[in-house]
Amino acid sequence: MEMRKRDKRRPWVERRLLGVYWLVSGYGLRAARAFACLITAMAVTALALMLWGLPNGSLQPKTTGKVTGQNISLKTEQPSPELTLTGKNRISWDRTEKAIRVTLNAAIFRSPSQNLTTLGTFIEMAARFIEPVLLALAILAIRGRIRR
Repeated sequence: MEMRKRDKRRPWVERRLLGVYWLVSGYGLRAARAFACLITAMAVTALALMLWGLPNGSLQPKTTGKVTGQNISLKTEQPSPELTLTGKNRISWDRTEKAIRVTLNAAIFRSPSQNLTTLGTFIEMAARFIEPVLLALAILAIRGRIRR
């Protein structure tokens, strides 16, 4: 109970950090709470990617070239990711599958990212910071349960 006691000598940042630690994993004692926070964060990330982060379709590079005698000059253009779909068209099974794949890669596997819109890139960066921390808290809570 000493951890929960308000101590004015501690900086407010440390008090807030301890409050978040208690809320997310119960000071490392609540594995179910930590996993619930992880699943919730992943669901919110996948929904945000579906709505704002994934571009319209697959972005295939376009290569054009010119042959002059024995010389060949090629130019490859990578289209910029754009999202012009309306609200109802942004939610589909295909986009859901892509969003879940990007979310899992951000949280666990750390594979190279897919082409995302600018907002999608920021969503993925936030997920790459938050979700591994939540996963580590869940693992530590399970470790604490096993050791007791």
